[in-house]
Amino acid sequence: MLGEAYLAIVQFMEQGGNVLYLIAALTFLMWTLIFERIWYFFSQHKLLVQEAADLWESRPERRSWSAHQVRDRIISEASERITGSLPLMQSWVFLWPLLGLLGTVTGMISVFDAMATQGGNARSMAAGVSMATIPTMSGMIASLSGLLGSTFVKRKVDFEVELFEDHLTMDH
Repeated sequence: MLGEAYLAIVQFMEQGGNVLYLIAALTFLMWTLIFERIWYFFSQHKLLVQEAADLWESRPERRSWSAHQVRDRIISEASERITGSLPLMQSWVFLWPLLGLLGTVTGMISVFDAMATQGGNARSMAAGVSMATIPTMSGMIASLSGLLGSTFVKRKVDFEVELFEDHLTMDH
């Protein structure tokens, strides 16, 4: 059963051409980054908030202009750590359809090559057509899955940054 699934995946990847391997590798990397952000929120985020709050609370005064600047710096540094690799994830979401189109172009080149060398043999052209359509489909699926994952992370990041800003009070 597992061997059959592996063979089906290998056959699918071969039909899609080399661009499909690139799409698969980048999709795996993106989901690794998404899970890393989720893991960060469950494991390290509380420590970051506590360290920043302790740093802010250790200030003797928090109302002056310089105190506001220190608070802004603390928020900015924490926001950068909270955001992590989110901008990279979001840019990859827009990259996958382009990689799918690259697969389409390479597949069409294969079709035209088959037409030129074998005179329009339907069997030889079929491999190129699948090499043209599979990466396009895979790029769109990767993009949609990345959009869902990065949107979830983006909402969590926005919520946590806003909560963090509210956590650093300027009461004295």
